[in-house]
Amino acid sequence: MASTRTELGEFLRSRRERLTPERAGLPAGLTIRRVPGLRREELAQLAGVSAGYYTRLEQGVSHGASPAVIDALATALQLDEAEHQHLRTLATPRRPIRHRPRRHVLRPAVRDLLDALDLVAAVVIDHRTEVIGWNRLGHAMLASHLDWEAPETRSRPNIARMLFLDPHHRALYRDWRGKALATVAALHQQTPRHPGDIGLERLVGELTVASGEFALMWSQRPVRTCASSLRELDHPVVGRMTLTNETLSLPDDDQQLGLFHARPGTPDQEALTLLAALEHPTTTPPSAAVEAQAHR
Repeated sequence: MASTRTELGEFLRSRRERLTPERAGLPAGLTIRRVPGLRREELAQLAGVSAGYYTRLEQGVSHGASPAVIDALATALQLDEAEHQHLRTLATPRRPIRHRPRRHVLRPAVRDLLDALDLVAAVVIDHRTEVIGWNRLGHAMLASHLDWEAPETRSRPNIARMLFLDPHHRALYRDWRGKALATVAALHQQTPRHPGDIGLERLVGELTVASGEFALMWSQRPVRTCASSLRELDHPVVGRMTLTNETLSLPDDDQQLGLFHARPGTPDQEALTLLAALEHPTTTPPSAAVEAQAHR
């Protein structure tokens, strides 16, 4: 994995090439541009820094930039809040610590919370998108082709790996590209926050080699905050569902809790109800849910 200094330069370059002179309020000029987007000199002028200083920053030669310079570059590049924060993180790298991959565990209280969510599919992942735990409905919805105990094994399921390399999981998302981009963006934001994380480096390296789609998305350096979204799913058992996906942080554990739920009284909730009943055979599925699924 590239160093944080190199990542800073590559991120700046990707956003500079994305910004056209017209969007930046500059005249397009009469000469043919050999590179997409703004020239380094143009961006430096917009940000109020010297062209030489910006060039060194983008090439990874400079050791860093002040908060004022980073804010000026973010304004010139027209970054959104998530991209601006990512730029700040890259510009103030943490000291790399080489360590063995740390195995995260699920706190008993979080396990109790998962078990209490009857009609909400829930999954807990760490910063590498490894599945730390899920409830019965979360397992049935996201990865019923895997063993229920899979998060407790040495080879835990990994959401990013499943999205790009597992055809069963990939087929679940009707907007696969949108989900994939959000996942790559999340990994991009985690890399400068966990320098020297061998497990994270290995995951990115594996996916870059194994998936051309991942490699292309990673090179584009997407950054976004996706705490809440609608996910259109095509489940192999209960058919199509549109669920709200909420992501909550568990800061004490450096983990995230993903929740999938449906609006009450909708066919989507009926599908979740049926899936929950099928996961617990002793529970008789409501007749309305069964009838609804016959027409899906």
